[in-house]
Amino acid sequence: MVDRQRPRRSCLAVPGSSPKMIDKARGLPADQVFLDLEDACAPLAKPEARKTIVAALNEGGWGEKVRVVRVNDWTTEWTYRDVVEVVEGAGANLDCIMLPKVQTAEQVHALDILLTQIEKTMGHEVGRIGIEAQIENARGLVNVDAIATASPRIETIIFGPADFMASINMKSLVVGEQPPGYDVGDAYHHILMRILMAARATDVQAIDGPYLQIRDIDGFRRVAGRSAALGFDGKWCLHPGQIDACNEVYSPRQEDYDHAENILDAYEWFTSEAGGKRGAAMLGDEMIDEASRKMALVIAGKGRAAGMRRTNRWTPPEE
Repeated sequence: MVDRQRPRRSCLAVPGSSPKMIDKARGLPADQVFLDLEDACAPLAKPEARKTIVAALNEGGWGEKVRVVRVNDWTTEWTYRDVVEVVEGAGANLDCIMLPKVQTAEQVHALDILLTQIEKTMGHEVGRIGIEAQIENARGLVNVDAIATASPRIETIIFGPADFMASINMKSLVVGEQPPGYDVGDAYHHILMRILMAARATDVQAIDGPYLQIRDIDGFRRVAGRSAALGFDGKWCLHPGQIDACNEVYSPRQEDYDHAENILDAYEWFTSEAGGKRGAAMLGDEMIDEASRKMALVIAGKGRAAGMRRTNRWTPPEE
């Protein structure tokens, strides 16, 4: 019953303890906003932040944004109160719970069970609230396939780079040093592909984590471009200045979107009675077939989710 096709090009992190930042986030062009009870919220501020988040969700004004709350991880003393207070207080106005530092499928099971109990108690639709699972350490990555299939509520698998690099003792990259002749992107490639394969195998979205240098937009574009090229659906934004770049990087180019829609139209026509029932045909200088249709569906789907409109349209050849 969850929606795994929600647009998530840009996922804006907002401290749950800051009413000012939460209010500002309502008017920003991010696809998703997650109100954070974990790292962005000091321990002493967490109880009051839960109340702030509940009020903000119930006040509305979020438009079409995906509304998410990141709770604390299961190894802390705060998690169950985070979930109970937020979902009991604002479950009708919440789309997903983000669970950080997921290491095993059992941790997802536990959250699923707790959500189900709350939904039944409150008379809410059972199973509507999704789960976003964040992979932040080696154990989580080793178990990512089981995590991705742990609950029908799973909507996204998220890479958490800072904690992950610390967990595997990648000291040089954590402190920003780069060994001579070494491309930092090489360090992430296996991790990103591992998360992507688990996500695609279970038809959930793959989301890249944050870029910490919030004023370096060129660097943000470069890093986002790596995961976008692999097939990731979006990335975290830590600052409003990253949102526009994020939306651009994870959206198809206009010409690619137009071409994808034209492939779909042309293939539908060529395989029809009127088009000669052909399984392969020429679209300009390009041969298209079923494989072309599948690739076009991905690009067209991303463009539609981003609200793109066609600027040219293929028409069948005249008899």
